[in-house]
Amino acid sequence: MNKQNRAIISSAIALLSLGLAYFPLPGVNQTIVVVSGSELEEPLAKIEPLFEAQNPNIDVQIKIQGSQDLVNNYIDDKNDFTPTVLIPASGEIIAELKQRWQGQNQTSPFSKPPQPIAKTFLVGIAWPERGKVLFSQGNFDWERLELAMEAGNWDKIGGPSQWGSFDFMMTDPNRSNSGQLTLSLWAASKDNNLSNPKIASLFKTVKSGVYQPPRSTDILLQEFIARGPNDADVATVYESIALYRWQQASVNQGKPYQIYYLDPTVETIATAAIVQRNVSKPEAKAGSKFVNFLREKEQQEIFIQYGFRPIQENIDLKSVYNSPWNQNIPGAALNPSVTIKPAPKEQEISEIQKLWQRN
Repeated sequence: MNKQNRAIISSAIALLSLGLAYFPLPGVNQTIVVVSGSELEEPLAKIEPLFEAQNPNIDVQIKIQGSQDLVNNYIDDKNDFTPTVLIPASGEIIAELKQRWQGQNQTSPFSKPPQPIAKTFLVGIAWPERGKVLFSQGNFDWERLELAMEAGNWDKIGGPSQWGSFDFMMTDPNRSNSGQLTLSLWAASKDNNLSNPKIASLFKTVKSGVYQPPRSTDILLQEFIARGPNDADVATVYESIALYRWQQASVNQGKPYQIYYLDPTVETIATAAIVQRNVSKPEAKAGSKFVNFLREKEQQEIFIQYGFRPIQENIDLKSVYNSPWNQNIPGAALNPSVTIKPAPKEQEISEIQKLWQRN
């Protein structure tokens, strides 16, 4: 074989290899890794086999991390796997990831524009008898919550002494979106200026009263239910998991917790982004197919069953089979009369985290 023929064959092999990388043969499996916040863990576990049944050549692997951990681990390349799709709790966290990535790489981290998947609110929850004492007017009240944390014991805020210490729960704002939203709304109830000394004092009070805040919201709620009254009194969580796990509270504690809608509150929209680093075109295409599947009506109804609100406005929440809005959950509202604030931007989140670390 002469040199010219060898060169032609070598070129053909290279072109074939390149073609297989970007245009795989029919029947060749693709594996995609979807990294999600914990609030989506259970609905994604139900949706994954449905997708794989319709797409037998695509294997979906779900990884769960706190939303802030998700961003940090991706930016710092700390995962022991290669993510294909990232779905943190909110679009603002996706925007933060993009800004941080572009600050280091001058390119977009995503192969396609991020897509909204499902919506929810930040809400408060309390065991009924605790809520009646703390929120005697029937509405969630940040000032009353701060007073309770400063007092430290129920008998100092009108509760019986046998209730013992007052215990509030929230997630770690360095690792979780709901913890960041909690501090953002709480601070705004006092002053929109985070440099106000009152805010630093508030954060100090909260941090001293919150013991080892969990890294994710679903972990927090499961701990809240397991600990029950006297060890966990009030918490801030997403409406979605509050609605989904209320029956678990009834079984474990013999009663459900009460849901309180914050006013104002923040609507958080779980948003999916297909990333580019070390992701081939076929993998990105498979990831895009999965994201589109999540946005279809049938899967949106699954999210509703888990307490999320759909991104499609034409779906009646009460018409969905096993909808939590048909289960008479204490405090649950189909259309709560609350003001929706925009989620905090990266600069505010960064300042909140700095204040939290200092106190």
